[in-house]
Amino acid sequence: MPGPTLLWFTNNLRLDDNPAIEAALDAEKLICLFVVEPSWSRPNRYSLRSLGSHRRLFLQQTLDDLDNSLRQLGQRLILRYDTPLESLTSVVQQAGVSRIVTSQHPGSYERQTLKAIASRFPHLEILELPCHTLFASEQLPFELEKLPESFSAFRRKVEKQPLLPRTAIEAPTQLPSLISKLESKVVELPSRETTQYFSGGEKGARAQLDYYFSSSLPASYKETRNGLDGWDYSSKFSAWLANGALSPRRLWQRIDQYEAEVVANESTYWLKFELLWREYFQWYAHRYASKLFNQRGPFDRSPLTTFYPERFKAWCEGSTPYPIVNAAMRQLNATGYMSNRARQLVASAFVHELGLDWRYGAAYFEQQLIDYDVASNWGNWQYLAGVGADPRGHRRFDLEKQASIYDADGSFTATWQGREHCHPLPNQDYYDWPVA
Repeated sequence: MPGPTLLWFTNNLRLDDNPAIEAALDAEKLICLFVVEPSWSRPNRYSLRSLGSHRRLFLQQTLDDLDNSLRQLGQRLILRYDTPLESLTSVVQQAGVSRIVTSQHPGSYERQTLKAIASRFPHLEILELPCHTLFASEQLPFELEKLPESFSAFRRKVEKQPLLPRTAIEAPTQLPSLISKLESKVVELPSRETTQYFSGGEKGARAQLDYYFSSSLPASYKETRNGLDGWDYSSKFSAWLANGALSPRRLWQRIDQYEAEVVANESTYWLKFELLWREYFQWYAHRYASKLFNQRGPFDRSPLTTFYPERFKAWCEGSTPYPIVNAAMRQLNATGYMSNRARQLVASAFVHELGLDWRYGAAYFEQQLIDYDVASNWGNWQYLAGVGADPRGHRRFDLEKQASIYDADGSFTATWQGREHCHPLPNQDYYDWPVA
């Protein structure tokens, strides 16, 4: 008789439309595992933490919600506090696991972990399922090695087919029985006080789906999506998509339903456009692996930036000479969220006005954003820094012009006190050399 199946949850923290769960339903015994890494709360190479207070709280809510859902089906979520490699090794050995089922992750670190497990346990069956993307790799109209170098080329190929996501899978009504002898070794992720408008977990994702698609908001998304503050100007699904509390296929299906029952227009198409943008960077991360984190990007393009600690500190705090940037950064620090338009503006200022190494900006977003996704975050920063998936190179925004368009009455800047915290840039670097 085969041993238990280990379902390793990573970026698929839900029951609905979860191919990894579907693949595990034939098991006699099932272990549901999530690994909390100690390194998430320790300073990394950029002297930042991978998991800041906002996302930590959102993750805790998501894990609690998933555990509650599993318990309703006679299962539970086992939490381990260690590296994934050591956690998986321990559970495989302790429970005699014969198969690991998990999400196909875009992160090179997670894929290296699975390779190491396969090396340690040659007879272990490992299944990676497409839980985090619209499409499975075999659906793509090209080999992964031939992924288009720009989003526009990717979109043309996908829409030409037309390529459609597979139908979302309903959540299971029963699960294989659990292994009683395994215990969690960590219970909570302590969080500092945080102002948060998002409710983590599949329950929160469903509530936002129902709220958004029962309104007229999808029909005007293209006109409102560049707003800087407020809940309704954008869909806000990114946070639940990021940790997998929401399936991108389920979201696509709800857009289809809205188009069939209410209206199909440029705005509803633009919601799908944004999902395709996200999709492109998922496969971009799969294609380029650790090059996602390279300063020169996957195409060896030289960025004309360096690192000035005082400038970086000013950007993080929201105390640059640029009011719109200050407001956006102060919003991020207070809430764990900022709009897509604001992200473009602060990233442009980071690279072009401040002349900073884009990787530090990406690392700060990783720490602060509730909706951090490794592929979307690092891929978009490469794109804006001119070393990634953009044949036109650097994306530089005129900050005053952008503020006049998207914050014409100055209310966003006033709300987040962007002007009150304006300070001139330091004119010397770390070694007291003059800065241009």
